[in-house]
Amino acid sequence: MVNNNPLFWIIDEEWSNYDIEKEIIKKYYPDASIKYSTYDYKADLKEWGDEVDILLAQVYAEIPGDVIRRLKSCKGIALFGGGYDRVDTEAAAKMEIPVTNVKNYCKEDIAEYVIDAMLHSNKALNSFNDVIKENLWGLKAINKLQNRLNEQKLFVIGFGRIGQFVAKAARRSGMEVYAYDPRYKSGEEKDNVKIVGLEKGLAIADFTTIHCNLSEKTKHMLGMKEFLQMKSTGVLINTARGAILKENELLEAVEKKVIGGAILDVIEQEPPKKEYYEKFKNSNVIVTPHISYLSVQSINELKNRSTENGISMLKGKLTDDVVNVNDKGEFI
Repeated sequence: MVNNNPLFWIIDEEWSNYDIEKEIIKKYYPDASIKYSTYDYKADLKEWGDEVDILLAQVYAEIPGDVIRRLKSCKGIALFGGGYDRVDTEAAAKMEIPVTNVKNYCKEDIAEYVIDAMLHSNKALNSFNDVIKENLWGLKAINKLQNRLNEQKLFVIGFGRIGQFVAKAARRSGMEVYAYDPRYKSGEEKDNVKIVGLEKGLAIADFTTIHCNLSEKTKHMLGMKEFLQMKSTGVLINTARGAILKENELLEAVEKKVIGGAILDVIEQEPPKKEYYEKFKNSNVIVTPHISYLSVQSINELKNRSTENGISMLKGKLTDDVVNVNDKGEFI
């Protein structure tokens, strides 16, 4: 039986408005109800959780199994983002609740960030403000000459849709690109990118960029052992998830000059408390506030696709963004 008055529940602390979401929902269901909560949603869960038809949630929202089991009427959980590590997808599968993310929506933005990070490492334009004050010009203003970007090597960890797009962008800059992904066999070549083992890729790269999902297999996959395999001038770029790195070991590696530096758009605690953030204060470590994916276009696509995913699940249909249903239609 079709419910013409479904309840949509939005859990979020990121957006300033929900005009796009409301417009899409009301287009399909003019009489739909829409409720809103922050990440502290326990009271709201108790009040209307068992009535929710579709849950739209920011990727920062923790949605554990005990919450999912209270969503008695839920037809789907649609996430605003590419990650889904804070949702118990197995518990959702047991409840036969599909979960969707938004795959590949910000590949252009991530690629821009990675290219910008590499260019910044080569020649940080803002750093020359202080140099000029010392009346240093030309060669005297440069502490160390760098190779051109097209003479350097990029290693991509995680060769999915975003990783492949980043690789293409780097190739357009003339870089030699290598990639590691367990789904591909070492020695293969894909779109002029050489697939190699993790150890080899770390050893040959001037820049290493991370684009794999966070899972039990990838959590803390890079620590001092791996950093010791990198060049002493190598720079690590992370736009995926902070917990993929052993942060303290990364900071130690930079401090002891095991590697050249790190540019991190994600850290394990987001947003960080002041005392947590203090540990990142090293001139060769740059932390940005998880903004690599942001642009007018990416946010519009994110909002549209997330809401459309929710509408599809409410109608009993699954999109390519579903993460806990296999190709046979079985919950996993």
